[in-house]
Amino acid sequence: MTEPIFSSAAALTGWRKSSYSGSEGGSCLEVLDGHPTGMPVRDSKSPDGPALLFPSAGWTSFITALKDGSLSASA
Repeated sequence: MTEPIFSSAAALTGWRKSSYSGSEGGSCLEVLDGHPTGMPVRDSKSPDGPALLFPSAGWTSFITALKDGSLSASA
């Protein structure tokens, strides 16, 4: 099983701001597309901190729920 946390997200390159992050700044998620074992996610305020690795199927289910309204993107 793949470790679900990268202790240093800075070791990975190609991060982009998630399209579901708010435009108010300061509270953004960054994701890394194309990782072979899932979807790495990190806090943009802490680029050298840890990143979580979500399994591909779980990430797809999460995004589907956001898009179809089953899960609210607002706080």
